[in-house]
Amino acid sequence: MRLKNKVAVVTGASRGIGKAIAECFGKEGASLVLCSRNLDAVEAVAKPLRDQGCTVVAIAADVSVREQAENLITSAQEHFTRIDILVNNAGITRDSLLVRMKDEDWDQVIQTNLTGASYTIRAIARIMMKQRSGSIINISSVVGITGNAGQANYAAAKAGLIGLTKSAAKELARRGIRVNAIAPGFIETDMTSRLAPQDQERITTQIPMAVLGKPEDVAYGVLFLASDESCYVTGQVLQIDGGMVM
Repeated sequence: MRLKNKVAVVTGASRGIGKAIAECFGKEGASLVLCSRNLDAVEAVAKPLRDQGCTVVAIAADVSVREQAENLITSAQEHFTRIDILVNNAGITRDSLLVRMKDEDWDQVIQTNLTGASYTIRAIARIMMKQRSGSIINISSVVGITGNAGQANYAAAKAGLIGLTKSAAKELARRGIRVNAIAPGFIETDMTSRLAPQDQERITTQIPMAVLGKPEDVAYGVLFLASDESCYVTGQVLQIDGGMVM
């Protein structure tokens, strides 16, 4: 088991990619702190993992609120005394063309997807610095690299997350803390399932491998960056996109 005796915090863990990461980490022996804004939703992920013998704590927290993000990390430390892994997966979309975008839609996406990650990183960095070890993985997106019409707020947040990843990696490397990012392409989640069939077909034609990815594809990449197998990897962005962006 690659994560035996390690403690991992996963935000946005109630569905999609976050749920797949939680399940993958559980199979690899990690103790888990799973976070979502909806406690019932994250408990629905936690219960089957507990039934399989995993140690799981479910916490309701909105990481876009500084106090809740900090309390999440504090609670995780109180439960397990140490934290080895942080996965910043929580995110929202409020899509619209830029000229029509409401200020609140811009602000909410930046606050949750980017600022929320900064809150958890700043809180957990103090713990990991004392440990002189830790792995932080931020879930960005290929649109943070390429941009995307109708998603200026989301693309800006995900691009910012890449900049945050590289800056934090440079600041924390000497303390034994690695910071990396994953940039998924189009993955089969609730978000993509809402697309019209013609839109899904159009997207698929842009992918050299000609299929959408699965949440598990992203989870395996996160597992690599969380494990000791990537002990010499920091400040990197791993694209998991079927070759969409080369």
